[in-house]
Amino acid sequence: MTSYSIEADGGSRGNPGPAGYGAVVFAPDGTVVAEAAESIGVTTNNVAEYRGLIAGLTALSGLGLDGVPVEVRMDSKLVIEQMAGRWKIKNEGLRPLATEAAALARRFRVTWTWIPRERNTHADGLANQAMDAAARGEKWTSTSTHTTTRFVDADPDPARKDEGQAADGPPEEPAETAAGPTAETDLLDGSLSGSRPGSVSTSTSGKTGNPWTGATRVATTLVLLRHGQTALSVEKRFSGLGDPPLTELGEAQAEKAAARLAGAKLDAIVSSPLGRARQTAEAVAKATGLRVHVDEDLRETDFGAWEGRTFAEIRDRWPHEMNAWLADPAVAPPGGESFQAAGHRVQRARERILAGHPGETVLLVSHVTPIKLLVRYALNAPPEALYRMHLDLACLSAIDYYSDGPSVLRVFNDTAHLSLQR
Repeated sequence: MTSYSIEADGGSRGNPGPAGYGAVVFAPDGTVVAEAAESIGVTTNNVAEYRGLIAGLTALSGLGLDGVPVEVRMDSKLVIEQMAGRWKIKNEGLRPLATEAAALARRFRVTWTWIPRERNTHADGLANQAMDAAARGEKWTSTSTHTTTRFVDADPDPARKDEGQAADGPPEEPAETAAGPTAETDLLDGSLSGSRPGSVSTSTSGKTGNPWTGATRVATTLVLLRHGQTALSVEKRFSGLGDPPLTELGEAQAEKAAARLAGAKLDAIVSSPLGRARQTAEAVAKATGLRVHVDEDLRETDFGAWEGRTFAEIRDRWPHEMNAWLADPAVAPPGGESFQAAGHRVQRARERILAGHPGETVLLVSHVTPIKLLVRYALNAPPEALYRMHLDLACLSAIDYYSDGPSVLRVFNDTAHLSLQR
């Protein structure tokens, strides 16, 4: 077995009837790393099968293994063929479940495999326990994780979607939609506006004090922009201090982010020194008329010997080092930098910027790791929180900092601008 695998099953006693699902995640060596099962009341076999698939993909996502190859094995011919795109979804009741499963599957490199029921005994056993509970009218859930594996947080940039994460995760192109009036969450003040998608209100309401936290001073707002796509992230390779330029799509993403920010009341732009971030920042500078200032401490993590390699390549060559790195933020890749060390310099950059721009709105253009660290510190979250966040390429987040109160995460992973046609 050379890839992770998921086996899932679901069923009901009566179709529809008391229903439940089970799912198992296996490591490449065949050991079980996660299980999930749940009774889900009265529904159909097909709904339960899809719920089992979603549970398996969710469990794998929770291990932070975005971008890895995954074989999904189920004894439901309908689910396998629909997810593989070979059969149409005719039952509209299944479409939302299929959409949710497809979104999760795009985090990985999935192969869809039908297997006979006798080869799906582990998941089948869990599903039957869940169905038994449902038949007794009980709400029953069973989840477990058997390893300490955590999210591969790299700019491979550690995120996913519109480009990858390797770390940077499998790409997912944003759906192109026609621009038109719509209600959207305002990037800077969090209110609903009727502005055209891609614009950002210049309103500063909400920056003076926060009734929920007791803060009374004017907030300094850091707007966090992740850079656009690069060739390394397309190939799901770790991209730390390497300096690949933006791809054509990455340039388009930067332009769309710039258009989104053109109407915002930005007071300054600060960028990572790395080229992909500088290119993205310069697009915003052109749209806003501001200069780009560079802060060396906003650079991505140094992945050392792992730079430019895929997750699978690293796992094969450095299995013990990889396991240690995934389990402990204080552990660095060979010749590289730990997330803990990266966090110290990101905090230095934050304090310098806040001290230099009190009460202002500053755009920081950086990478997945620094942005996630800033969010983690803003929420006073534990180190494990890093492995439970997802950031798309060219996404926007925003944090308000109060001198007399706690910081407030106002926006996270906003990609509304990427759906606009140019």
